[in-house]
Amino acid sequence: MFHLSRTSELPSSGIALLIERDSMKDSSSVPSRGFTRKAAAGISVLAAAALLATACSSSGGAPESSDTGSNAGTADTPRATIAMITHEVPGDTFWDLIRKGAEAAAAKDNIELRYSSDPEAPNQANLVQTAIDSDVDGIAVTLAKPDAMAPSVAAANAADIPVVAFNSGYDNWKEQGITQYFGQDETLAGVTAGERLTADGAKKVLCVIQEQGQVALESRCAGVIKGFTGGSTEILNVNSKDMPSVEATITAKLQQDPSIDHVMALGAPIALTAIQSRANAGSDATIVTFDTNAALVDAVKAGDVEWAIDQQPYLQGYLAVDSLWLYINNRNIIGGGTPVLTGPSFIDQSNIDSVADLAKAGTR
Repeated sequence: MFHLSRTSELPSSGIALLIERDSMKDSSSVPSRGFTRKAAAGISVLAAAALLATACSSSGGAPESSDTGSNAGTADTPRATIAMITHEVPGDTFWDLIRKGAEAAAAKDNIELRYSSDPEAPNQANLVQTAIDSDVDGIAVTLAKPDAMAPSVAAANAADIPVVAFNSGYDNWKEQGITQYFGQDETLAGVTAGERLTADGAKKVLCVIQEQGQVALESRCAGVIKGFTGGSTEILNVNSKDMPSVEATITAKLQQDPSIDHVMALGAPIALTAIQSRANAGSDATIVTFDTNAALVDAVKAGDVEWAIDQQPYLQGYLAVDSLWLYINNRNIIGGGTPVLTGPSFIDQSNIDSVADLAKAGTR
């Protein structure tokens, strides 16, 4: 394993394990979806240690030898079905990392993983309802637009299907009756980015939001404005479903305002597009970003992007699935009612070499 420098002191950075022993005193407290009390009792509580290292996890009964990447063994717990439903925009490779983490946990935990996505909140909510109707054993969901998702989450709760949230919805998951969350505090991450921009000597920052109204992205820019004290910040809204228009819009802005010396992208595809926009505009603006993919890592190595904030999407997908497996089989709750933070950390020239090979493998 490698270590990234922490950007600030983060609350709940450790993973707490709660074992509700009283709930195991009678068979009625054990999930009824195909799992027996004997199976539940057979899960070692030490399985929670697997959540701390996705590259070396093995838990849940006698593991079988495996050489499939990050999977060190397979649980002998009964087969379960988990639906993962996100707001993925087609073509955004960030979600490939989420899925790889989820698939690794599912393979280890003897889980059938059903992944689906839609960037439109009403459609995403319909996918949650479809999962409920198919009687899945657990649901992992992103809450990019929490108000639109609330009724479907409530329906899952009413159907006694455990739900965890991840990636988006940091400020809203608890009020929707969800017991576990995995991701970063987007406002804190934005503040951290703003503080670094100040330290870097930035004077005019353009914060590019690729999906207007998406709470995580709005929180990031709000945090940047709060943390950046060295000058001014301007928000630019673009549409990530039309990348040629993103390039044209950023190009036009840089041409119109040559005082912009830093472009703060909120996703790797936007940062990579901004590189071309900078060239088109003849600008000298420095590009920084949230999130990574293999091409973004190459851009950091080449100096085309100064730094990126990493929220560890692979880990988010892994923990979302693994936490549901622990809850279904042993009523474990990760985080003790508080969010489990997977970021932020900086990736820059100081540690890019430790990440590069992993990015090429599709896990960073």
